[in-house]
Amino acid sequence: MATPITVAYGDGIGPEIMGATLRILAEAGARLAPEVIEIGEQVYKRGITAGIEDASWDSLRRTQVFLKAPITTPSGGGYKSLNVTVRKTMGLFANVRPCVAYHPFVWIW
Repeated sequence: MATPITVAYGDGIGPEIMGATLRILAEAGARLAPEVIEIGEQVYKRGITAGIEDASWDSLRRTQVFLKAPITTPSGGGYKSLNVTVRKTMGLFANVRPCVAYHPFVWIW
């Protein structure tokens, strides 16, 4: 049985990153059932000052898993960071970003 997760492709380079991430997870055998939501710049431009719609909150509360690519918060007044909004609304206190160091095998110049 696949595990439902909420997925947001985000803005800018986000869709490319999320596409690659989901391909990697699928190839690794992860049994996921993504529920795709739209967040970020396009939602802000529709007049939703939080950058996330009610239906997206419903998905987050239902799945309790959020895989999110980078998003854009428009410049200027009146916009709140979506990252902060999600963190505070969902009662999250950590943003875990696992990483691996390939040193000394990979050098970045």
